Amino acid sequence: MNKALPNASLVGRVQAYAGATALVAISTLVGLWVAPRWGTAPVDMIYLPAVLAAAALWGLGPAILAGVAAALAYNFFFTTPIHTFRMDRVADVVTVVVLLIVALVTSHLAAAIRKQGRLAGAHAARNATIAGFAGKLLSSSSEAEIAETASGELHRLFDCNAILVSGLPKPEVLAAVPEGNRLTPSDIAAAALTLEKGEAAGRGTARIQPAEWVFHPVKSSSGIIAAAGLARDDGMPPVDDQQLLLLTNLLDQLALALERAWLERQAREFAETRERDKLRTSLLSSIGQDLRPRLTAIDRAVRELRRNANGNTDLLSTIGSEAMQLDRYVANLVELGPEGDQPPIEAEAVRIDLFNRTVSRDGAPVHLTPKEYAVLAELAKHRGRLLSHAYLLRTVWGPAQERQIEYLRVAVRALRQKLEAEPSNPRLIVNEPGAGYRLVA
Repeated sequence: MNKALPNASLVGRVQAYAGATALVAISTLVGLWVAPRWGTAPVDMIYLPAVLAAAALWGLGPAILAGVAAALAYNFFFTTPIHTFRMDRVADVVTVVVLLIVALVTSHLAAAIRKQGRLAGAHAARNATIAGFAGKLLSSSSEAEIAETASGELHRLFDCNAILVSGLPKPEVLAAVPEGNRLTPSDIAAAALTLEKGEAAGRGTARIQPAEWVFHPVKSSSGIIAAAGLARDDGMPPVDDQQLLLLTNLLDQLALALERAWLERQAREFAETRERDKLRTSLLSSIGQDLRPRLTAIDRAVRELRRNANGNTDLLSTIGSEAMQLDRYVANLVELGPEGDQPPIEAEAVRIDLFNRTVSRDGAPVHLTPKEYAVLAELAKHRGRLLSHAYLLRTVWGPAQERQIEYLRVAVRALRQKLEAEPSNPRLIVNEPGAGYRLVA
């Protein structure tokens, strides 16, 4: 199909120049009919419609040919001596020169108008294509559906294989049209390079030549979220320079659709989490309401039996102890609510928002490493309570690091440097020697 395009273009150019010549010939015939009746004065005006028609229909080249041919035909057929290109009268020379100049100027203007019309039509077609592409993406809800729709549209619009990949260090295929396309190691390397650098890579680019595909970045406000790969079965470039702008606009629409789907998914997950938290809070409250009165009744019965000296004393002590332990467990469960229900903690000009995972001091945000934030969050969840070294290490670093107290000391030292007004005299995170740390709030 690509080999036929140059031939078709050559045939079109030949037809354009032949048409321009035919228009001049027709104008000459009309002039030969007009001249014996009304003279040669109006004949030069007969050629102008031919020149304008050639410019409007076929562009600047055929129009210039029509202008030159018109001047020569007028000279040959209508200036004395006729049937020669010699002119004896100055008026005839001026007429031919003016005709040639007018023909050239009008052909140039008509060709410019035609070019602007083509550009306007191309822009309208491109905008319509982009609008249709965006509309089809809007009808897709999930990221998988958007990837499938986008790949199918790219395949249709550019008449080539299309694939959409995402993820580093090894890109994963989100969708491919036609199905069954596979990426070679060189293709995967090109896709990874596009996702990492945000530049086109693959066949025909300066990045990676051995790849069969050409990958273009799909950019959003948050960075490179995907890479769109295009390839033709005949090995030719899938997108030429004139189509590159259209492809860029389509990929921008794809980025917006993917980001929209991602935000919607995040919103759904957040709503589901909130619902689970509400359910957990209700369940824990129900457990507390159902169990604590019964545990209180058991404890009251044990004390009554002790006062009356009835029953086995050791057995009563065991029952009383276990009832107190269960009551403590239930109290702790009831106190465990979702972090979103906890208001931000403020102490010593420091504000800790566990729900939004933000920490600020004097209104300015404070950047914490993941481990530093995890230590501070545990202290904030149990503010005022002493948390042992082993508990903090086990919770933040894992059971295997339960004895690595130096890890905890480094994190607490960094927290004090960032949060305390006087790190050498801490008032927010205090140390209980040999025991642990507590958050004073």
